[in-house]
Amino acid sequence: MEPDRARQLLASERERIEQSIAKLEGSEPDGEGERTEPGDDGSEDLYQDEFDAGRAEDFKAQLAAVERAEERLAAGTYGLSIVSGEPIPDARLEVVPTAERTVEEEAAG
Repeated sequence: MEPDRARQLLASERERIEQSIAKLEGSEPDGEGERTEPGDDGSEDLYQDEFDAGRAEDFKAQLAAVERAEERLAAGTYGLSIVSGEPIPDARLEVVPTAERTVEEEAAG
């Protein structure tokens, strides 16, 4: 994959993730400091808070993957598996710009 295309894909991925994080952080419910216990009125808010915290962790992991991909791009190893060094097909990188392994390696675990 051409480095300029890789930069474009990674920049787009970074922007998508950062926007998702900003939306999530902007959705804090009123009464943020109130403690709600399961069974209390509004326990749905507690569930949503926990769900959002999990999503925030997922977004942080995705952002870390973008940063690792940017480092590989700078080092000239972007598009190569971190396991085997085999090329990752451009079609896969178009769909998953942060891919670190080939499809076969990913499936093997």
